[in-house]
Amino acid sequence: MLVKPLPNKIPHYKILDNGIFPNSTLPVLLYKAPFQLSNDHSPLLMEKVFKENDWSNSWRNGIYTYNHYHSITHEVMGVYSGDCHILLGGHSGIQILIEKGDVLIIPAGVAHKNIGCSIDFKCIGAYPNGKDFDINLGKSGERPGTDKNIKKVPVPKKDPIYGKEGFLLEFWDD
Repeated sequence: MLVKPLPNKIPHYKILDNGIFPNSTLPVLLYKAPFQLSNDHSPLLMEKVFKENDWSNSWRNGIYTYNHYHSITHEVMGVYSGDCHILLGGHSGIQILIEKGDVLIIPAGVAHKNIGCSIDFKCIGAYPNGKDFDINLGKSGERPGTDKNIKKVPVPKKDPIYGKEGFLLEFWDD
Protein backbone atom coordinates (compact mmCIF):
# COMPACT_ATOMS: atom_id res chain seq x y z
CA MET A 1 0.00 0.00 0.00
CA LEU A 2 1.45 3.37 -1.00
CA VAL A 3 -0.86 5.53 1.13
CA LYS A 4 -1.30 4.60 4.79
CA PRO A 5 -4.82 4.30 6.24
CA LEU A 6 -6.29 7.38 7.89
CA PRO A 7 -4.66 7.82 11.33
CA ASN A 8 -6.69 8.07 14.54
CA LYS A 9 -5.69 11.69 15.07
CA ILE A 10 -3.41 14.28 13.53
CA PRO A 11 -1.54 17.35 14.72
CA HIS A 12 -3.43 20.54 13.98
CA TYR A 13 -2.67 24.17 14.73
CA LYS A 14 -5.08 27.09 14.92
CA ILE A 15 -3.17 30.27 14.09
CA LEU A 16 -5.20 33.43 14.52
CA ASP A 17 -4.85 36.95 13.12
CA ASN A 18 -1.79 38.70 14.56
CA GLY A 19 -2.47 42.15 13.09
CA ILE A 20 0.04 41.67 10.26
CA PHE A 21 -1.02 38.31 8.84
CA PRO A 22 -4.71 37.37 8.73
CA ASN A 23 -3.96 33.69 9.42
CA SER A 24 -7.18 31.69 9.89
CA THR A 25 -9.83 30.29 12.19
CA LEU A 26 -9.35 27.04 10.22
CA PRO A 27 -6.47 24.95 11.59
CA VAL A 28 -3.34 23.97 9.71
CA LEU A 29 -3.36 20.16 9.43
CA LEU A 30 -0.26 17.95 9.45
CA TYR A 31 -0.43 14.36 8.25
CA LYS A 32 2.74 12.61 9.44
CA ALA A 33 4.06 10.29 6.70
CA PRO A 34 0.82 9.13 5.08
CA PHE A 35 2.83 8.30 1.95
CA GLN A 36 5.13 5.27 1.59
CA LEU A 37 7.68 6.79 -0.79
CA SER A 38 10.29 4.81 -2.68
CA ASN A 39 13.96 5.65 -2.49
CA ASP A 40 13.79 7.56 -5.76
CA HIS A 41 11.96 10.36 -3.91
CA SER A 42 9.33 10.43 -6.64
CA PRO A 43 6.67 13.12 -6.24
CA LEU A 44 4.47 11.36 -8.80
CA LEU A 45 2.48 9.44 -6.17
CA MET A 46 1.66 12.59 -4.21
CA GLU A 47 0.72 14.48 -7.35
CA LYS A 48 -1.55 11.62 -8.46
CA VAL A 49 -3.33 11.34 -5.09
CA PHE A 50 -3.79 15.11 -4.80
CA LYS A 51 -5.18 15.28 -8.33
CA GLU A 52 -7.57 12.36 -7.72
CA ASN A 53 -8.96 14.39 -4.81
CA ASP A 54 -9.34 17.60 -6.86
CA TRP A 55 -6.17 19.36 -5.63
CA SER A 56 -4.14 20.34 -8.70
CA ASN A 57 -2.27 23.22 -10.40
CA SER A 58 0.73 21.61 -8.74
CA TRP A 59 4.33 22.74 -8.53
CA ARG A 60 7.58 21.10 -7.34
CA ASN A 61 10.34 22.93 -5.51
CA GLY A 62 11.06 24.18 -1.99
CA ILE A 63 9.27 26.70 0.23
CA TYR A 64 10.02 30.43 0.17
CA THR A 65 12.35 31.68 2.91
CA TYR A 66 10.16 34.70 3.65
CA ASN A 67 6.73 35.01 5.26
CA HIS A 68 3.96 34.84 2.70
CA TYR A 69 0.34 33.75 2.46
CA HIS A 70 -2.35 33.13 -0.13
CA SER A 71 -5.65 35.00 0.06
CA ILE A 72 -7.55 33.33 -2.78
CA THR A 73 -6.93 29.63 -2.06
CA HIS A 74 -5.85 27.00 0.43
CA GLU A 75 -2.65 25.02 -0.21
CA VAL A 76 -1.40 21.49 0.34
CA MET A 77 2.29 20.60 0.46
CA GLY A 78 3.70 17.09 0.34
CA VAL A 79 7.36 16.47 1.15
CA TYR A 80 9.05 14.00 -1.21
CA SER A 81 12.65 14.57 -0.17
CA GLY A 82 14.47 15.83 2.94
CA ASP A 83 12.96 17.90 5.74
CA CYS A 84 12.11 21.52 6.52
CA HIS A 85 11.42 23.63 9.58
CA ILE A 86 8.46 25.88 8.81
CA LEU A 87 7.31 28.97 10.65
CA LEU A 88 3.52 29.29 10.59
CA GLY A 89 1.66 32.50 11.39
CA GLY A 90 4.41 35.11 11.04
CA HIS A 91 7.30 36.20 13.25
CA SER A 92 5.70 35.17 16.55
CA GLY A 93 4.06 32.04 15.12
CA ILE A 94 4.81 28.38 15.66
CA GLN A 95 7.58 26.23 14.24
CA ILE A 96 7.00 22.72 12.95
CA LEU A 97 9.14 20.14 11.18
CA ILE A 98 7.91 18.47 8.01
CA GLU A 99 9.75 15.43 6.68
CA LYS A 100 9.76 13.08 3.69
CA GLY A 101 6.27 11.62 3.28
CA ASP A 102 4.51 14.32 5.36
CA VAL A 103 1.63 16.43 4.09
CA LEU A 104 0.78 19.92 5.36
CA ILE A 105 -2.59 21.56 4.61
CA ILE A 106 -2.50 25.35 4.97
CA PRO A 107 -5.71 27.41 5.03
CA ALA A 108 -5.94 30.62 3.02
CA GLY A 109 -4.44 33.51 4.99
CA VAL A 110 -1.93 31.54 7.07
CA ALA A 111 1.60 32.90 6.73
CA HIS A 112 4.30 30.29 6.17
CA LYS A 113 8.05 30.40 5.71
CA ASN A 114 10.99 28.00 5.37
CA ILE A 115 13.30 28.76 8.30
CA GLY A 116 15.79 25.99 7.59
CA CYS A 117 15.84 22.81 5.57
CA SER A 118 18.04 19.94 4.52
CA ILE A 119 19.97 20.38 1.30
CA ASP A 120 17.80 17.75 -0.42
CA PHE A 121 14.44 19.25 0.67
CA LYS A 122 11.77 19.19 -2.03
CA CYS A 123 8.00 19.32 -1.89
CA ILE A 124 5.01 19.40 -4.16
CA GLY A 125 2.24 21.93 -3.69
CA ALA A 126 -1.32 21.98 -5.04
CA TYR A 127 -4.59 23.86 -4.66
CA PRO A 128 -8.25 22.81 -4.41
CA ASN A 129 -9.91 22.55 -7.82
CA GLY A 130 -6.67 23.72 -9.47
CA LYS A 131 -7.23 27.24 -8.22
CA ASP A 132 -4.62 29.85 -9.08
CA PHE A 133 -2.80 31.46 -6.14
CA ASP A 134 -1.58 34.89 -5.12
CA ILE A 135 1.35 35.81 -2.88
CA ASN A 136 0.96 38.32 -0.07
CA LEU A 137 3.73 39.40 2.28
CA GLY A 138 1.98 41.10 5.20
CA LYS A 139 2.74 44.56 3.85
CA SER A 140 0.79 47.72 4.58
CA GLY A 141 -2.13 48.11 2.19
CA GLU A 142 -2.78 44.39 1.55
CA ARG A 143 -5.57 44.33 4.06
CA PRO A 144 -8.58 44.64 4.13
CA GLY A 145 -8.58 43.45 0.50
CA THR A 146 -6.95 40.12 1.33
CA ASP A 147 -9.33 39.65 4.28
CA LYS A 148 -12.28 39.95 1.88
CA ASN A 149 -10.67 37.43 -0.47
CA ILE A 150 -10.08 34.92 2.33
CA LYS A 151 -13.73 35.06 3.43
CA LYS A 152 -14.76 34.01 -0.11
CA VAL A 153 -12.51 30.93 -0.23
CA PRO A 154 -14.74 27.86 0.14
CA VAL A 155 -13.89 24.80 2.20
CA PRO A 156 -12.76 22.11 -0.29
CA LYS A 157 -15.14 19.24 -0.89
CA LYS A 158 -12.33 16.69 -0.48
CA ASP A 159 -9.28 16.14 1.70
CA PRO A 160 -6.20 16.12 -0.60
CA ILE A 161 -5.20 12.60 0.51
CA TYR A 162 -8.28 10.79 1.80
CA GLY A 163 -11.03 12.44 -0.24
CA LYS A 164 -14.37 12.59 1.55
CA GLU A 165 -12.99 10.55 4.48
CA GLY A 166 -10.17 12.84 5.57
CA PHE A 167 -9.73 15.08 8.59
CA LEU A 168 -9.98 18.25 6.52
CA LEU A 169 -13.76 17.87 6.32
CA GLU A 170 -13.97 17.30 10.09
CA PHE A 171 -11.68 20.14 11.17
CA TRP A 172 -12.81 22.63 8.53
CA ASP A 173 -16.54 22.06 8.97
CA ASP A 174 -18.31 25.41 8.60
